[in-house]
Amino acid sequence: MKVAVLSFAHVHATAYLRLLARMPGIEVLGSDPDTDLAAPGEVRGRPLADELGVAYAATYEDVFAWQPDAVIVCSENARHRPLVELAAAHGVDVLCEKPLAASVEDGEAMVAACRAAGVRLAVAFPVRFSPAYAAVKAALASGEAGRVLAVAGANNGAMPTRARRWFAEPALSGGGALMDHTVHIADLLDDLFADARPVEVYAQTNNLLYADEVDVETSGLVSVTYSDGAVATIDCSWSHPRSHHSWGGLELTVVGERATLEMDAFDQKVHGFSERRGRGTELPFGVDLDERMLRAFLHGPGEDGMDVADGEGGLRTLRVVAAGYASARDGAPVRVG
Repeated sequence: MKVAVLSFAHVHATAYLRLLARMPGIEVLGSDPDTDLAAPGEVRGRPLADELGVAYAATYEDVFAWQPDAVIVCSENARHRPLVELAAAHGVDVLCEKPLAASVEDGEAMVAACRAAGVRLAVAFPVRFSPAYAAVKAALASGEAGRVLAVAGANNGAMPTRARRWFAEPALSGGGALMDHTVHIADLLDDLFADARPVEVYAQTNNLLYADEVDVETSGLVSVTYSDGAVATIDCSWSHPRSHHSWGGLELTVVGERATLEMDAFDQKVHGFSERRGRGTELPFGVDLDERMLRAFLHGPGEDGMDVADGEGGLRTLRVVAAGYASARDGAPVRVG
């Protein structure tokens, strides 16, 4: 199977290339011609491909001349649409990095293009492949907790501009922390609630953190009301200091009628102290969620039955984000469009 990674703009591109390169039966090709907006010092393009030991194509046209079976789009958020539409035009299945797009309009066009071309559009939400999330979902499916009344979620981390400057440039990213970190938990809730859909969003944001570095929002709290009456809160803040020992994390508390379930998606780690760094450190172990996601995209769901999020699901999470921005701007709840 031939798989290509289009653009290395997102930091996840490096992990995907490494994982694909060691999968049996997978031929990997990378292409990153759009490095015009890369910050000085960022390793992109052919140098990164050479560092990882993967083949490289100078243009996207060369990629599709190679006739890939699937592509993974890792460009800046605002550049997702043209690459997804290019894949659709060539009849190639595509896994798009989250969020689906920088705007609902672009997201709708991407879903429509892939539907018209008859190709699969998936969105990179690896946390749904977490064993902790699987346990929460199984407990709810068994009826153990009863009907879900409320959910509190937090997806926090350091501001990602040290790795990629464009995360804090709205023209490329679509926003700040609300755009970057709301969607992971919104996707879990989209999967967890099944037929219930988000109907109203209230959000507050600020940039008290890192205010001297960026103009976008760096902190946010998003409240989402679902059609079955359940209410969820999502802390999407870039609230970790630069010196924090961890990149971040994702936690979820689900309050049911008869039980409360708690999960930490990245709790499989050994804690220690680094003499070289002069601070605490963490060494993760256990399953690789990105690898599980890639295998599900390329080969179908695993034994647990979890599949990748589809384009429609990615669009629903994007609508929650858009409603959050409208609410934060207007200071009032906003209906999800």
